[in-house]
Amino acid sequence: MKQVKGNLVDIMGRTVNFALVEFDEAQIRKIQVIGTEPVAGHPYILPGFIDSHVHIESSMLVPSEFARLAVVHGTVATVSDPHEIANVCGMEGVRYMIENGNTVPFKFNFGAPSCVPATGFETAGARLGVEEVTELLQYPEIRYLSEMMNFPGVLAHDLEVMEKINAAHRAGKPVDGHAPGLRGIDALRYAEAIADNTAGLPGTDHECFTKEEALDKLKAGMKILIREGSAAKNFDALIGLLNEYPGEIMFCSDDKHPDSLEAGHIDRLCARAVAKGVNVFDVLKAACVNPVAHYKLDVGQLKKGDPADLILVEDLQHFRVLETYINGRLVASGGKTLIQSFPAGIINHFECRPKAISDFRIPVADQPNVPVIEALDGQLITNALLLAPPQEHGAFVSDPGQDLLKITVVNRYRDTAPAMAFIRNFGLKRGAMASSVAHDSHNIIAVGADDESLCRAVNLVITAKGGVAAVDEDRELMVPLPVAGLMSNEDGYTVAMAYTAIDQMVKAMGSTLSAPFMTLSFMALLVIPALKLSDKGLFDGRKFELINTGK
Repeated sequence: MKQVKGNLVDIMGRTVNFALVEFDEAQIRKIQVIGTEPVAGHPYILPGFIDSHVHIESSMLVPSEFARLAVVHGTVATVSDPHEIANVCGMEGVRYMIENGNTVPFKFNFGAPSCVPATGFETAGARLGVEEVTELLQYPEIRYLSEMMNFPGVLAHDLEVMEKINAAHRAGKPVDGHAPGLRGIDALRYAEAIADNTAGLPGTDHECFTKEEALDKLKAGMKILIREGSAAKNFDALIGLLNEYPGEIMFCSDDKHPDSLEAGHIDRLCARAVAKGVNVFDVLKAACVNPVAHYKLDVGQLKKGDPADLILVEDLQHFRVLETYINGRLVASGGKTLIQSFPAGIINHFECRPKAISDFRIPVADQPNVPVIEALDGQLITNALLLAPPQEHGAFVSDPGQDLLKITVVNRYRDTAPAMAFIRNFGLKRGAMASSVAHDSHNIIAVGADDESLCRAVNLVITAKGGVAAVDEDRELMVPLPVAGLMSNEDGYTVAMAYTAIDQMVKAMGSTLSAPFMTLSFMALLVIPALKLSDKGLFDGRKFELINTGK
């Protein structure tokens, strides 16, 4: 039997008592209240933190390594959508995540990917139809239907879309939403379509980037996930809602690179929320309680008989985590992980061959102005511009002086001509950056200041069969991602260090983005407006159609 003594936080009762908690590796056996006031010098005992929506693959770590870093920050569970690896490897990819996650003491709760491929306007490595989704929903490790990104299909009551939603409802599992920008009656129609009101299973949405949009969805009955990841940052815009809707809000990261995961997780959001004056019990309700209630997670809530999932923190302002227990096992202490690292297996789907510099040439069009993607720091949405790139020898070229650079998406699953366009706000003055992490189909995406650098960076990724790369004159850096071209099979802290180095290199090349590689990965995410690039060409996310093909 193990014991911890400290200031026990009863989130729902909104009290803090000095108490002794006894537990074994099965459950909490006894809670003895010693005093009705907190005692200085003793830690605060809380239920563990939960990330209510995250793509583990975006950490560039396999689940077992993600867990090693996350527990240091008091995270004991995630609600994880494996649609990144599903888009590459299909059912085999989902099973890989479940099996690897089961090797460590951490509570992964996976979803059945609903949109593989995300759209018909890009080339993915696999397809999950109604039959596959229905099968996945029978797995005990699958707790919900992952984000239904095809919101036009939901609004139009597309047959396949609705069959997947109905399969989740028959399985008694909730449906995660994904409806960026939907307001008013459309938000209401979407919310009603994904909810199972008979079973009391409302949908969620983690894509709100304004308070007004979130309010529309809250009034439509949806739960709102406040997202703060490496690229998309909506915390400041939405945190005020927690005062008004403490039972309907959760915290999530969505996509978090290894360096930022090493620095902090849900613990940082709790500290920021309390600093903004949000009541601490409401903050902890969003971080620890609401996800368990909504997804029916097997995660302890610091009650007698519950699984012994708990954390000790220094105070209720900064939430510095001292110890983390999962099922009664000490998995982190003193800022160090106690989960062992071991090599993970490799699966992949990578078939294309190296490209030539001439493949990245863009012939001059009839009109001097061309559509240009404008990236926005801290957002997944983009603006659509119409600008005139400079011309040389009958071709459009990058212009680093005007921050007008070439962007390419190269099909990784077969040999085809690269899709080409222009982008602004990446800021590179020289060189190029490339990645095989490109939501959601994960073809190769790259931005470069000149065609030669662009080609070099792309070919580094192709030769390694996945990874993130940067080239700058005679210097090259590469972080290999051999697991589906998305994740490393190495120690998580080593990967975080390598990623920090390549991130710093790209910023030294001129990028002013806070997370250049994460932002790059979303420039192919067609379901987020306004203008994106797939391997088939530029895509108008507002009209939901290609506006050109190829180059």
